[in-house]
Amino acid sequence: MASLALKRANWAPTALRKSLSAPASRSQQETFLRSISQSRSITTSPRAFQNNNTSPKPTPPPTTSFPPAPKSPQQPTPPPSPLSVQNISKTGLSDAPAELELDISDPSSNDHVDWTRSYHGLSTEAFSKEAAEILTQEIDPHDVEIKPDGIVYLPEIKYRRVLNKAFGPGGWGLVPRGETIVTPKTVTREYALVAHGRLVSIARGEQDYFSPDGIPTATEGCKSNAMVRCCKDLGVASDLWDPRWIRKYKAEYTREVFVEHMVNKRKSKIWVRKDDPVSYPWKESKGYGAAGSS
Repeated sequence: MASLALKRANWAPTALRKSLSAPASRSQQETFLRSISQSRSITTSPRAFQNNNTSPKPTPPPTTSFPPAPKSPQQPTPPPSPLSVQNISKTGLSDAPAELELDISDPSSNDHVDWTRSYHGLSTEAFSKEAAEILTQEIDPHDVEIKPDGIVYLPEIKYRRVLNKAFGPGGWGLVPRGETIVTPKTVTREYALVAHGRLVSIARGEQDYFSPDGIPTATEGCKSNAMVRCCKDLGVASDLWDPRWIRKYKAEYTREVFVEHMVNKRKSKIWVRKDDPVSYPWKESKGYGAAGSS
């Protein structure tokens, strides 16, 4: 036991070996050697030194986790409408006139004319004197209407009456020359006026609309507008394009009045015929008085 203590003492520093050489009791030597062994293990073990001198890492504060919010049920997306203004403006109404396939070798095919492309009978001869007098007669001022902004016009039904009187019912007609074009605000189509089997005039009609539900009505208005434009070539109501006639008509048959809108109370000045009262949604403004005729 003493020899083992001496062997361990060789690892001790020089000052400690000198102290071991001094006589001491066996119990004192074992106590001394045990303290040396403990001090050696503390000083020579770097891992223990590091563990004893390493400060503990700070513990992160606890985080509070919340359960995910429930997802609101998504509304089902309605299927796209097969008929929309965007689609119509690209594809039209698919109402292009059918093209006639005429057999030239067939004598009966000479009686058929493809009015979608033909100019048959245009300017071949004048109409009868009776028809010409009806078409070019001076317009009756009592048939003329005026819009609030001062534009004078003849209702389209009176154009039809003139054509019926000149050519007879069934003696004239409007032939579509192409497909109906529908834009987000307007309907337009080209028509040809045919009378007594002859092409008279070609014009493009147009009509505005405010919702897709009004497209069918707008197509009918487009046809009437094309008829009015075609009638200009026949001299029907040509006075409406004469500036002198318009000024004379306004001076004799119309008046300007100050009015107030019955809904939004906005005041304005409009044109009306002298024999017509101010109609809804306007009412004549007494505070401003009525302007004289111009």
